Amino acid sequence: MVRVTTTDRRAVLRAGAGIVASGALTTGCAPGTAASPRTPASPAPSSRTSSSRTPASPTPTPAPAPLLHYPAQISHGPRDRPRVALTFHGGGDPATAHAVLGAAEEHGSRVTVFAVGTWLDAHPGLARRVLDGGHELGNHTQRHLDINAMPEADADAEIRGCAERLKALTGSVGTWFRPSRGARASPLIERLARRAGYPHVLSYDVDSLDFTSPGAPAVVANVMADVRAGSIVSLHFGYADTVAAFPGLLHELDRRGLRAVTTTELLT
Repeated sequence: MVRVTTTDRRAVLRAGAGIVASGALTTGCAPGTAASPRTPASPAPSSRTSSSRTPASPTPTPAPAPLLHYPAQISHGPRDRPRVALTFHGGGDPATAHAVLGAAEEHGSRVTVFAVGTWLDAHPGLARRVLDGGHELGNHTQRHLDINAMPEADADAEIRGCAERLKALTGSVGTWFRPSRGARASPLIERLARRAGYPHVLSYDVDSLDFTSPGAPAVVANVMADVRAGSIVSLHFGYADTVAAFPGLLHELDRRGLRAVTTTELLT
């Protein structure tokens, strides 16, 4: 099992001030899973822009573009380049998002965040926080329901609802779409996503299982057991274990010679 070092723990303490030491703060993305939220401690004051403040003049970001050599649903990138994409469910306590993004930036890594629309409603400033840090932002539906089980009209509203919020906040619908409550999209959801402006659905080939709150060492071990060049890894904001595991995870990727990049950089 991969161990989180003393240095890693110190990095966590710097990045995660004000975050609960353990316990789930949001709900995982696997089908049928539901964690019991716990009330987090109040985050420490930050010098960053408030996550509840909507930018007055959003700077446009790139619109999704089709990648001709990839299928409609993408689960990994090229296996011949030492890169991986760490992708995050955007939900839960904003302090966990700030901690992970800050740790990634300190390390020189970039991540992809799939924002839930209701999370953006509550914390609109986080959209620009993600992009201003050099990371990537995508659509994870409006309310994070089991979208593959929804009627067409309801599913379409879930995708478009989040897309509209992303566009209002950033000038773009985001670069990727990922279905909520499932690793892959049904043919219907794939079609609706394409109609909403997303040429590809982004899946993953490595599941950290961090939403089960297994402890930071287990999160690192789960990823490192399966990760390889080109992998797309599923992780979550909103969980203290993820914050605690993140510096150790980056360290272990370094040891393997794997660099964490945005999904677009991974695939192009």
